[in-house]
Amino acid sequence: MVGRSPDDESGSGSSISDEELRAFLEESERGTGASVRKEPSARARMVTERLRQQDARGEVPAGWRTGPALRGTEARADRRRRTWAFVGVPVAIALAVVAMRPSLLPGDPFGGEPEAVSASPLPAETAAPTGAPGEAGPGRPTVDRPFAGSPALRWADGEAGIVLPEATAVGTWSKAQVEQALRQTKKLLVDANLDPVTLRGGRPETALDVIDPQQKDLHTRLNTALSRPDEEHDPLLMFSRFDPRELRLAGDVVKTRGRMTFAAGKDASVAVHADYTFVYPLTRAGKGATEVSRVIVRRVLDVQLSDPAKYLVTPGKISVRSYHQDIGNSACDVHDGYMHPYFATGGPTGAAPSGPTVDPYDRSRDITTGRGDECGVVSRT
Repeated sequence: MVGRSPDDESGSGSSISDEELRAFLEESERGTGASVRKEPSARARMVTERLRQQDARGEVPAGWRTGPALRGTEARADRRRRTWAFVGVPVAIALAVVAMRPSLLPGDPFGGEPEAVSASPLPAETAAPTGAPGEAGPGRPTVDRPFAGSPALRWADGEAGIVLPEATAVGTWSKAQVEQALRQTKKLLVDANLDPVTLRGGRPETALDVIDPQQKDLHTRLNTALSRPDEEHDPLLMFSRFDPRELRLAGDVVKTRGRMTFAAGKDASVAVHADYTFVYPLTRAGKGATEVSRVIVRRVLDVQLSDPAKYLVTPGKISVRSYHQDIGNSACDVHDGYMHPYFATGGPTGAAPSGPTVDPYDRSRDITTGRGDECGVVSRT
């Protein structure tokens, strides 16, 4: 019997049936003998060659090489394409944002300026501080982060920083009457130091209204200071004001910290003591101005609510007994009724500071005695 060479391409006279081929393939897929490498037998070589020849002629059954395995690969490819449709676009957007703001990445690997560390707000001040606040961390003020590097970063915003103590009856005064005195004092502080109209140089109508009209001398001094400011009539002694032609607030937040107390006063009155510091971030009024400078103003105010049955006072109005201020980072010997902060890129306005260096954030200092007309240097803003 003459044997057929595996290289014979006639192929039609093969002695291997289709059933044998299938059995061989199934045995190969099960990995029979896979643990031991063997030289293929003559029959295996012949089967492999026959499959190669049939494949070349397009005779291999479609299911053998285009079956579940390949269809599964196509399905996985489809899933990958669908996944990219939903995931790829957000990822692309995120990459674009990081490209514009690399500091958003943890640690800022590209060396940009560190973002200000977010800090939880401080609890309300309930007692006199014993010293200046500590360092506030790195950062300089910008329009987007006007309180960066300042202890005021953790202070309350605006009016929220003026927290009234719980009213109680004092002497002959009821709880409701004490509460009225506290609310009137807060109105004075808010309008004098936080109201946008007042800050832009407008008339602080609410503040003037809560002050007893029987204090005629005080009203005369304040009205003169507001309309015709000079060295003897300075509205800054009571009100915070900035020239809108030169300055504007960087943002819409003024930081506030302080406390208010009350006690029985002389002459059958309720005496209220207020001690608050306000921090104003400012930039020049010109279009596109970005440099920010801060002014720190501390105000100590003593007022009282007297009994109209015993004294010549207006019911519901408060009388101002004393008021003191400490203004940090404003030009000396300028008496136009406005505060003028120093900017790093601009020359000084007014006389150079000649007094001692002080920390404007130190709320433990006594500003009511022994200061005179000193204009000192601030250690930080």
